[in-house]
Amino acid sequence: MTERFAFPHGPQRIVCLTEETTEWLYVLGEEARIVGISGYTVRPRRAREEKPKVSAFLSAKIDKILELKPDCVFGFSDLQADIAAALIRHGIQVTVFNQRSVAEIFAMLVQVAAMVGQAEKGLALVNGMRAQLMAIEDAAAALPRRPRIFFEEWDEPHISAIAWVSELMGIAGGDDCFPELAKESLGKNRIIASGDEIVRRAPDIIIGSWCGKKFRAEKVAARPGWQDVPAVKNQQLFEIKSADILQPGPAALTDGVAQLHKIVMAWSQAHG
Repeated sequence: MTERFAFPHGPQRIVCLTEETTEWLYVLGEEARIVGISGYTVRPRRAREEKPKVSAFLSAKIDKILELKPDCVFGFSDLQADIAAALIRHGIQVTVFNQRSVAEIFAMLVQVAAMVGQAEKGLALVNGMRAQLMAIEDAAAALPRRPRIFFEEWDEPHISAIAWVSELMGIAGGDDCFPELAKESLGKNRIIASGDEIVRRAPDIIIGSWCGKKFRAEKVAARPGWQDVPAVKNQQLFEIKSADILQPGPAALTDGVAQLHKIVMAWSQAHG
């Protein structure tokens, strides 16, 4: 009876429509379950060589996904609702996560780990990441002054930081110049209508992460009226690659926040 009703530990053929679940499955050592990934995946680099690319962010090759015979598809956010609906109509199991905060990212990581039979390992890794965040936050608490940070997710129009990025800036020791916008999940609701408002808020540091497009510090510095912004005057303009900070998964909670903290600590030594 036991053998007759035995079942494998979770889905065996997974398609990941965004990078963060791909990266996490590799971290868990469960990459063999992945049969398809997003074309935007860069972490880990080997995934691009090993796995078929079956989707962008807002679109997917439904026929190709069906050919892979997945027993589960992982998606992210309402922006992939149409893809999810199309797959569901074909009888595919779809799990769509909608994590927007640090706590929600951790919850997603724990849930995915449990789904692939790695609950204990996943929890241990999550606890390790939490400990690193607390250590960074403790170090930041000792800073004599916290810099004001403008995080630019897109340049034309100006789009400010999403919630988890805003939270990570705080953990790293800085204060988001536009905290009131961070709670907005959609980029269109985080648009800053006029660059004059950014100038008025006088960021000490400007960080660009133009969602796959190379950040151009010289272009930012040359914006009309920005010459007296502290970040421009003091040449505190930096890029953090979108793959390291704008994916709501392991990258943001490790490499992304580490880069933020390094920038803040260097600023503090020079200007704090």
